[in-house]
Amino acid sequence: MAGHRVAHATLKGPSVVKELIIGMALGLAAGGLWKMHHWNEQRKTRAFYDLLERGEISVIAAQE
Repeated sequence: MAGHRVAHATLKGPSVVKELIIGMALGLAAGGLWKMHHWNEQRKTRAFYDLLERGEISVIAAQE
């Protein structure tokens, strides 16, 4: 039995470089999604004001 050794994973501390790379990748992905959301909202707002300016739609204030 002395010749049978089981390879165990050695536990090491956190890799700073790996954590920085993962953090930057997650940050860029989240930032990209947020930016795409804002571009979509900006496009909808611009389309609304274009329709309003051309007179295809109108806004009527609610009377109380």
